[in-house]
Amino acid sequence: MRQAEPRARMRHRTMAEYALEQLREAIILGELPAGTPLRLDDLARSLGMSISPIREAVRQLEALGLAKHVPHQGAKVLDFDVEELRDLFQVRLALESLAVRRAAERFTDADAEAAHRALERFDETRAAGDVRQTMRAHTDFHFALYEASQTPWLVSLIRPPWDRSERFRPALLASAGEPQDLHRAFDERLLAACEEHDPQGAADALYEHLEHASVFFKAELGGQGIFDPR
Repeated sequence: MRQAEPRARMRHRTMAEYALEQLREAIILGELPAGTPLRLDDLARSLGMSISPIREAVRQLEALGLAKHVPHQGAKVLDFDVEELRDLFQVRLALESLAVRRAAERFTDADAEAAHRALERFDETRAAGDVRQTMRAHTDFHFALYEASQTPWLVSLIRPPWDRSERFRPALLASAGEPQDLHRAFDERLLAACEEHDPQGAADALYEHLEHASVFFKAELGGQGIFDPR
């Protein structure tokens, strides 16, 4: 896990929020692999803060399904199996489809500007090989669309399954090639449908975007699509 950022960069967020972001990204990027003990003393030392915000951050990791408390051992990083992955994507499809449909109906010029900025940052950081910043830009892009739904409760419900399923994204974002380029094209289609105020087009683009994960989990899914019947 990388070293702590200067404290001056922690403005406008609590120490626990900062710790959560750092630990969540370390898990997603594989810097803290499945099974790694989350020892509060070690984490506090590496992030340069007291144990209290670390303890709260670890609780949040457990709530997100990225860690699990083991009696007499403390928290450990969790992995996920393919059945859980299918369930997560079903939940994401339901919630995110509703969000992009509403976003398409209510999309404004300001929403479009925010989404385009995030996509530009995505392209720049991916070209530079910065997976961490590429992942952040990808998240910012999608949540610019979901927040355009003007439904805060829906956006808050999307966040946990998004974070829980985010662990496949480094493979998707880290390299070049046809699957990665197709993923980028789905983002463009999704944004275009929202700008055209086309709810069905946005929902269709989102479905194909999520189904595209099947390419990256071909072995685990046994060659099936992520939404195929089990």
